[in-house]
Amino acid sequence: MRVLRFGSGLNPSFPSPPLRDLEPAEFITQEAAIRASSGQTLRIDTLVREDDVVAQGAPVACLRDAPEVQFVAPMSGRIARISLQPGRKLSEIVMFREEGDVVRHKCSGATDQTGVRRLMQTSGIWPLLRRRPFGGMPRPDERPTAILVMALDTRPHAPDPRQALEGREASFERGLLALTLLSDGPVFVCQASGRASLQHGLIGGKIRMVECTDRHPHGSAGLCSHGLAPATIETPVWDIHAEDVAALGDLVMTGILPMTRLVQIAGRGLKESRLVRTQPGADLRELTQRAAAPGAHTLMSGSPLDGHEAHWLAPRHRQVTVLPRDPLRASPHWFIAALTRSSLPKPVIPTAALRQAFGASLPAVALVRALSSGDDEMAMKLGALSLLEEDMGLADYVLGGDAHLAVLLRRMLDRVQTEFSPR
Repeated sequence: MRVLRFGSGLNPSFPSPPLRDLEPAEFITQEAAIRASSGQTLRIDTLVREDDVVAQGAPVACLRDAPEVQFVAPMSGRIARISLQPGRKLSEIVMFREEGDVVRHKCSGATDQTGVRRLMQTSGIWPLLRRRPFGGMPRPDERPTAILVMALDTRPHAPDPRQALEGREASFERGLLALTLLSDGPVFVCQASGRASLQHGLIGGKIRMVECTDRHPHGSAGLCSHGLAPATIETPVWDIHAEDVAALGDLVMTGILPMTRLVQIAGRGLKESRLVRTQPGADLRELTQRAAAPGAHTLMSGSPLDGHEAHWLAPRHRQVTVLPRDPLRASPHWFIAALTRSSLPKPVIPTAALRQAFGASLPAVALVRALSSGDDEMAMKLGALSLLEEDMGLADYVLGGDAHLAVLLRRMLDRVQTEFSPR
């Protein structure tokens, strides 16, 4: 077993009431939506119309440039609204829950690379894969140099992926074996150190177990990729959550893709924190309405470090953060603002906390300097191609949110992707 030995990392504190129950309760909301991940643009063709009734797992849309990649209904229900932006860009497809059937996929051919790839693309699990560099789902024909299976999550109040795997060990094993068919390289299973190995019987060959410490950002897929298989333009790396791998195993065995995931609802705007099993795209208002404390709130899909204000649970998120809404403050007079705020970005002061925000695995100051100055070549040399916006959340928090490193990283990735994309 390999051990990733980075720096000590940090454990930022975000207040939240204790969990009401350590055992998750199933909570399927009456409304749900299919959306693109934050910052991702998807050009689609719809396969349904408004007011159509669809079964759970039925295809409702497909990629315009790759119709074999489909997006499926997270529950049986009625299509309430289809919202597209100019250029057939997906905004949201909203559903109302109704009793109905569950789609069963033909999985008899999922014994080789072609069969597994086709099954994942038609069943709706393909969008849960994420590629590095640049982010988003992989191209339909892409073969990664390595695949990271994230069986730990070190973000504040994140649910333990191992809890989501309890009783599903056989499904997780089948999912891992299916992933090995998609890559010529290794499949790394990243888990917390000091815990029993998830799969003793599969260690060796393409499947390799990796131990990481339980401090943030060691559970970040970007840092794991940088330490295990750095992503480059020619050698992409994929990552996927361990619970989604177990869902893949169930799909291969039964032909039915499970549509619930373990989600923790936390934050100082709650009366009590909760663990629930809910569907992708769940309605955050319904999930939190009985647990929220009185008063106005901000609902975030994701963690307090890298989440965003939202109405629906994002495709890959397993956290909901509820914060009290701060009262509006009057804007200062323009002259006072001019005297107290510089037009130039605030300088980044090197500190031990900034170094630990990158797990001491990346040259923090040099990387921040390269991103701030737009030196894309240097940022690539320092390992930026293995990172995505969520990997910068702790560094932005340490810097007080003034550096906006996630935004700078996205601009750098977009420039590099444009430069190296095929003409």
